[in-house]
Amino acid sequence: MKIGFLQFAPTRLDPKRNFSLIQSTIAGSTFDLLVLPELANSGYLFEDREELEMVSETADGKGVFLSSLISIAAEQHACIVCGFAERAPEGIYNSAAAITENGVLALYRKVHLFYTEKDFFLPGNLGFPVFEFQSTCIGMMICFDWIFPEAARTLALQGAQVICHPANLVLPYCQAAMVTRSLENAVFSITANRTGSEATSKQSLHFTGNSQIIGPKGQKLASAPEEGTNLKIVEVNPEQASDKFFTPRNNLFRDRRPDTYSL
Repeated sequence: MKIGFLQFAPTRLDPKRNFSLIQSTIAGSTFDLLVLPELANSGYLFEDREELEMVSETADGKGVFLSSLISIAAEQHACIVCGFAERAPEGIYNSAAAITENGVLALYRKVHLFYTEKDFFLPGNLGFPVFEFQSTCIGMMICFDWIFPEAARTLALQGAQVICHPANLVLPYCQAAMVTRSLENAVFSITANRTGSEATSKQSLHFTGNSQIIGPKGQKLASAPEEGTNLKIVEVNPEQASDKFFTPRNNLFRDRRPDTYSL
C-alpha cells in the first residue's frame, strides 16, 4: 500500500483555494492512502463563529471541499483522509473524513479539543471508530489527541494497522511522541501537519510542520521539514502492523493486564 501525507499551509477561509493547492501539488503522483492536515479546508483561526460557519460543510460529501476531494479519490482509486470543519444540526465539529470515490467512507470528530478550539467546536461524540480500505484497517485521530495514549490504543485494540493523524501542531512535542504511539501499539502512523503562520485580530500562531510517517517498530519512514509544502509517499506492508510480538515471549496486547489498571 502506498501511504503518504501532504503538508501545506491552508489559506484561512478559502476552501476553493486550498483544494486548488492540494490538486496541483499531488498532480502526477500515485497513492492509495493520503492524509491532509487538520482543518485543511478552512484554516485554523477564526475571528468569530460566523467565520467558522461560513467555511464549514456537512459530512455528506456534497460541500465544496469534500466533493472536490471525492473527484481526486476517484481518479486515484484511493482514500484521502482530510481534516475539515463539519457543520451538523447541533453545531460545528473539528472533524476528519475518509474520502473515497464512493464518497465519505468514515467520519471522526475530534475528542480532545485544544485551547481556544473549545470556544468554537463541539467535543467529538463518535468515539474512535475504525474502517477498512483495500483490506487494511485504518483509524483516525486529530492533532491534540496525540497526548492521550488512550486514543491511539483504542484504535489499535480495534485492529487499526494505520493511524491517520491530521494535525495543526504548534508545540514541539508531538512528532517525538508519535514514535512512541506507533511503537507501543505496533502500528503505522501518518501525521500530516500544516506549516506556516496564521493570525486574526485576537491571536497568531506558527505551526511546526515536520510531518512524518512512522512504522510499527518506531522507525521514521518519511518526514518533512518545518517549513514549506511537502508531499511524501512510501510503500508499506500493512500486515506488519498485525504482528504484536515485541519479543518471542512478549506480545504487546496479550501481555496487557487490564485487571491491574483500574483506579
